Amino acid sequence: MKVNLQDNNDISFEDFKEQILNDYEIAVLSRECSLLGRREVLTGKAKFGIFGDGKELPQLAMARSFKNGDFRSGYYRDQTFMMALGHLNAKQFFHGLYATTDIKKEPMSAGRQMGGHFVTPSLNEDGTWKDLTAQTNSSADISPTAGQMPRLLGLAQASKIYRNVEGIDTTNFSKNGNEVAWGTIGNASTSEGHFFETINAAGVLQVPMVISVWDDNYGISVHARHQTTKEDISEILKGFQRTEDAKGYEILIVNGWDYTALIHAYENAADIAREEHVPVLIHVKELTQPQGHSTSGSHERYKSEERLEWERENDCNKRFREWILEIGIATDDELKVLEKDIRKNVRTAKKEAWNEFLDSHRAAKEELLALLDKVSGSSPNKVFITRIKNDLIAIDEPIKKDIASKARRALRYLIGEDTNAKNELIAFIDRYYKEVQPKFSSHLYSELPNNALSIKEVKAVYDPEAEKVDGRIILKENFDKLFTNNPEALIFGEDTGAIGDVNQGLEGLQKKFGELRIADTGIREATIVGQGIGLAMRGLRPIAEIQYLDYLLYGLQTLSDDLATLLYRTVGKQKAPLIIRTRGHRLEGIWHSGSQMGGIINLLRGMYILVPRNMVKAAGFYNTLMKSDEPAIVIESLNGYRLKEELPTNLGEICTPIGIVETVKEGSDLTVVSYGSTLRIVMQVAQELNEVGIDVEVIDAQTLLPFDVNKDVVESVKKTNRLLVVDEDMPGGCSAYLIQEIVENQEGYKYLDSAPQTLTAKAHRPAYATDGDYFSKPNAEDIFEKIYGIMHEVNPVKFSKLR
Repeated sequence: MKVNLQDNNDISFEDFKEQILNDYEIAVLSRECSLLGRREVLTGKAKFGIFGDGKELPQLAMARSFKNGDFRSGYYRDQTFMMALGHLNAKQFFHGLYATTDIKKEPMSAGRQMGGHFVTPSLNEDGTWKDLTAQTNSSADISPTAGQMPRLLGLAQASKIYRNVEGIDTTNFSKNGNEVAWGTIGNASTSEGHFFETINAAGVLQVPMVISVWDDNYGISVHARHQTTKEDISEILKGFQRTEDAKGYEILIVNGWDYTALIHAYENAADIAREEHVPVLIHVKELTQPQGHSTSGSHERYKSEERLEWERENDCNKRFREWILEIGIATDDELKVLEKDIRKNVRTAKKEAWNEFLDSHRAAKEELLALLDKVSGSSPNKVFITRIKNDLIAIDEPIKKDIASKARRALRYLIGEDTNAKNELIAFIDRYYKEVQPKFSSHLYSELPNNALSIKEVKAVYDPEAEKVDGRIILKENFDKLFTNNPEALIFGEDTGAIGDVNQGLEGLQKKFGELRIADTGIREATIVGQGIGLAMRGLRPIAEIQYLDYLLYGLQTLSDDLATLLYRTVGKQKAPLIIRTRGHRLEGIWHSGSQMGGIINLLRGMYILVPRNMVKAAGFYNTLMKSDEPAIVIESLNGYRLKEELPTNLGEICTPIGIVETVKEGSDLTVVSYGSTLRIVMQVAQELNEVGIDVEVIDAQTLLPFDVNKDVVESVKKTNRLLVVDEDMPGGCSAYLIQEIVENQEGYKYLDSAPQTLTAKAHRPAYATDGDYFSKPNAEDIFEKIYGIMHEVNPVKFSKLR
């Protein structure tokens, strides 16, 4: 039932009639799915449901103006739109509701997201790009309200880049920048900061973006008077309206039940955005939500009878039906027959989806029952195993949890037994987990041969008389080569363009490569990140600069909920190889301290977290990432831009390997692991410790996610039998993570003769100035005394008490 995106101009009445009836069929189909979907949740077959009922008509209008190459960045009420474009059918809708883990049956996320989160594949099986210009595209949805807005900005900006920057291979990605990015959002979610930040940024950038606001006068149970000034988002955004003298938005207002007005509004919006690269906001008013916000409540609790009656009378599907009858497209009897057939088809699709969902579970259930019969036959605990078997028999509609749980519980009653039947049960459990666990855990990172961890190290090469230069010069020269060799690469951020970033690591590059590739942005971290995500999803290679690591917190929600989960939640069907460039570690004061590492490594699983100790290493990371296609954060050492480093002769070619630690000093008494700027202090102290007879081995972590994939640290611990992690993060943060990696995951505990220890910053944020740093974070004396104290415990005679 894919919409024929034929112009409404100059078509026959029969063609016009066919289009109208096709739209009505999709509207009724979508509504029936919503109604039946709610029942499936309430009967316990599905966990939770949030549906698109009441928003059908404007989504049909949007679909008519949506062209190949366009991208959607929407939210969980857009099922009608996806149905209209042929990306979702009734059976797939229910598979999404049941969380079927088969990507062929549930193509949106293979059950990893609840229903209502939509995606189209951008990648082939080998990870290469599909021809995005030959298909309609939906970027993968996330649940957080307004979280889809930052990404929308980048999806739209990509068209501007493709239209205006020469030298980029646009094959598969763009046709002269004619693609529009379409966003959808509920009226209440326009209260979120991400919405306003995106609105402002798009107006400044002038990108081809169309935002639809579905306005049903409520946000969950809360009326618009508590959500929006003047209860009207388009009213308060009037200042963004473009004029003859000033660029801005085109703002359109239309009622959500008025089919012909909706069609004209969306055609108009598409033309403006596509041709002029002007952003458009369409405020779709007078919509309804017939079943309330979600399956977790009833809207009768918070809507007056007058409002409920108004919604019944002005339901967009009802008004659409009345209009069809009024203009003679069909008779009432004809529509009733159509509606009856649709309801029957939806019920059939639901039944088929449920049976397909259960099929593999039932087969596993029968296999497990046979095994339980076997093990119980010879076990002294037969009565207990039989009880588990009977409990499993009683489950008519088993899920994966039932199979795994029952099998593992039965195994408890076989402790101490050694039978073939027990071994078969163990083999079943192992095989079941090997098959099932990846359905929930795969694709956190790329699983393809060209993943970032496969990029081989290319060491820096130096002339015998290598010049020593500021670290920033190394970065600048490397970026120069990177942008020369990769026309699709671009960088943007606060102070990034004209002055070449606050530390001049990009000095002069805007003049060479142009304002679109080396660009300044406003102070708006969430949409800087969003720009990067959207640009990367359309085949470009963006580097989004966050001026200081502490400011990453402004964009952390977008990084965590969107970028870090993209590959995972699409089961490898979409990617965004965005590089975040930032700087941190040991500057001055509470908000320039770079002390959020513990939060970052836990909130951004799915990204690589890279912490180079100097600018040669940082340059190598950028080159490595540009050869691969995965997202990462590179945290440059803020106090290293003016430190002298030898200038390599092979900038642009150096590749720092990801996941590999580096031993920067060998020793025999104790293994010290650190990273970033703190590592320089550790190295200074290591020399001082030599003077008192302590020989430490110093290891640079280099990358925190992943950490030490070759397990080199444990080899050092085998030699020294002692471990200290020195970290500028707060107690229990990154140092605790590293200790767990080394002691638990690498089984370093086997080789320790004393307790593994950490030395971290104080629990408070660092105070201002040099004294603030000294008394807030590990200093040279702290490190010396900590290591000396460990050695005193080992040999108090040789190393007498210090204080």
